[in-house]
Amino acid sequence: MKRPYKSRENSRLVFIAGAAFAIAALYFARIVFIPLALASLFALLLNPAVAFLERIKIPRILSVLIVVFSLLGILGVVGWKTSQQFMYVAGQLPAYRETLTSKIRAIKGLQNPNLDKASDTVDQLAKEIGKSTPATPPPSRQPLGSSPSKPLVVEQVLHPNPFSTAVETLSPLASAALVTLFTIFIIMGREDLRNRFIRLAAGGRLLVMTQAINEASTRVNRYLFLQLVVNAAYGALIGTVLYFIGIPSPWLWGACAGLFRFVPFVGPPLSAIAPIVLSLAIFPGWHHAILTAGVFLILEVTVANFVEPFLYGAHVGLTPLAILVAATFWTLLWGLPGLLLSTPLTVCLVVMGRYVPALSFLNVLLGDEPPMLPPAQFYQRLLASDLGEAREVLEENRKEKSLEEFYSSILLPALVLVEEDRHSGDLDEELESYIYQSTRELIEEFETASAPPRNGEPISGVASFDAGNILCVPARDDADEVAGTMLAHVLHSSGCNARSIPLGTTAELLAEITTTKPARVLISALPPFAVDHARWLYTKLHAHSPRLQIDICLWLYEGDLTKVSTRLGLQPGHRLYTTLAQVTADVTATSLETTSAD
Repeated sequence: MKRPYKSRENSRLVFIAGAAFAIAALYFARIVFIPLALASLFALLLNPAVAFLERIKIPRILSVLIVVFSLLGILGVVGWKTSQQFMYVAGQLPAYRETLTSKIRAIKGLQNPNLDKASDTVDQLAKEIGKSTPATPPPSRQPLGSSPSKPLVVEQVLHPNPFSTAVETLSPLASAALVTLFTIFIIMGREDLRNRFIRLAAGGRLLVMTQAINEASTRVNRYLFLQLVVNAAYGALIGTVLYFIGIPSPWLWGACAGLFRFVPFVGPPLSAIAPIVLSLAIFPGWHHAILTAGVFLILEVTVANFVEPFLYGAHVGLTPLAILVAATFWTLLWGLPGLLLSTPLTVCLVVMGRYVPALSFLNVLLGDEPPMLPPAQFYQRLLASDLGEAREVLEENRKEKSLEEFYSSILLPALVLVEEDRHSGDLDEELESYIYQSTRELIEEFETASAPPRNGEPISGVASFDAGNILCVPARDDADEVAGTMLAHVLHSSGCNARSIPLGTTAELLAEITTTKPARVLISALPPFAVDHARWLYTKLHAHSPRLQIDICLWLYEGDLTKVSTRLGLQPGHRLYTTLAQVTADVTATSLETTSAD
C-alpha cells in the first residue's frame, strides 16, 4: 500500500526538481534564450509576409531578407525621428525656462506652511547634531624616518577601461544583430525546426503535439495581430488629440504611444511623459497639461478595461491575474525582454497544459476556463454550508434555460457527485442531510418562481394533456427522491398531471398505488449504485400491478443501455430513460397519441 504513495511522492519531487532546473537554466542562460525567444516572436510576426512573397514566386531567402530588413528600416527611421525630436525639445528648453519657472513657483506657493516649519526644524536639529560631534584633530606631523601612529588610508582610483566601455556600448547592437540573425534562420528553416521540435516533444503522441503547436501558434498570432491593430488605433487617436491640443510633433508622440503599448503595464505611462512635459513647458496655463494627461488616462483605462478584454479574451485564454503574475515572473527572470515576451510565452505554457497531463496545473492556474463546472461549484458550496452562494450559482445558471435544461445540466450532475462521495464514505450523516434538505428547498424556490418561456410561449400557455396520473417514486435513497421531485416538476410544467412521493416503505408505496391508481409509474434512480435498487423495486411493482406502465429513469447513465435493460428485466412496452428530455418527449407524445385516438 505504501509503494503507490512513495511513487507519487517521488514523481512530485522529480517534477519540482525539473521545474527548478528549468527556471535556473532560463535565468543563467538568458543571454542565449532571450534573443532566441525574441527571434521566435518576430518569426511568428513576419511569417505571413514571407509566405505572401513566396506565393508570388519570390525565392524564400530573398523574401526573408526583404521582410526582415524592411522591418529594421522602419524601426530605424522611427528611432532616428524620435531621437531628433527629443534633441529639438532639449534645444528649446531654454526658451521655455520662464514658463517652467513660473510653474515651479506656483507649485512652491501651494506648499503647506506647517510642512515648511517642520522641514526647517529638522534642518536645525541636523546642524546642532553636527556641531555636537567632536571635530577630528588635524594630523600631527611625524618626523622623517619614524613610523606613523595610525595607518595611512590609501585610495585607489580606477580609470575607465576603454575596452569594457566599448563592450557596454556595443552590447545592445550585438544583441540586436543576434536577434536578427536568429529570426532569419528560424524563418528560413521553419518546417525543419517544427518537425524537430515535434519529434523531441511528442513522445509518440504526434496528434496531441500537432494540435498543441497549431493552437499555440494560432493564439499567439491572433493576439499579436489584435495587439498591433489596437496599438495602432491607440497611437492614431493619441496623435489626433495632441494635434488639436497644440503639442508639437503630435504624430510622432502618437507613434511612440502605439509602440510603447507593446510593453505591458509600464509602456503607456512612459509614452505620456514627454507630451505632458511639453505641454507644461510650452503653454503658460495648466489646462493643456491637465487635458493631455487626462487624454492618456481616459484612453488607457478604456482600452485596457473594455476594448482589450473583449478582443483578447477568446484568443489569449488568460485571466487578468495570470497576465500580471506572468509579467512579474518573466520580468524578474529576463528583465525588460521578459516583460515584452510574458504574454506570448504564458499563452504557450497554458496551451501545453491543455494537452500535456503533467502540465495541466498551468491551464488550471493561468487559463481563463472555469476552475470548476457549475455542478461541482454548487456541490462545493453546500459542502461549505454556504447556502447563499449555492443559491447564487443556481440563479446565475438558471438564466435563459428551461426548467428541464436547468435540472439536467446543474442539479442532476450535482446529485451524482453527492452520491459518489456518500458511497465512498466521505460524507457524514449530518452533512448529507443538510445537502439534501438544502437542495429540496432550492428546488421548491425555483419551482414556485415564474418559469421562463418555453418554445417562445409563456408556461401558462402550455396545453394540458390527459395522460392520467403519473407517479414519480424514488428507488431507494434521498438522491432518488430529489431527482424524482425534479422529474415531477418538469412533467407538470409540460402540462402533465404528475407528482412525486417521498421516501417510504414498500408497503406504503403499494398502498399508494392501490389507492390512486396511476396510469404510469416512473422509478427515479441515480447512478452509480442505483441499478440493483431500481430492479428490485421494479420487480415488486410489476408483481403487484402487472398491467401498470412502469418505466425506469436511470439518470445520466453512460453505459450500455441494452445490457442494463436486460439486467433490469424490463417487460415489453416498459422503457428505460436516462435524461429528463427523453421522459418529457415520450410522455407528451404518448399523451397526444391517446388524445387523438379518443
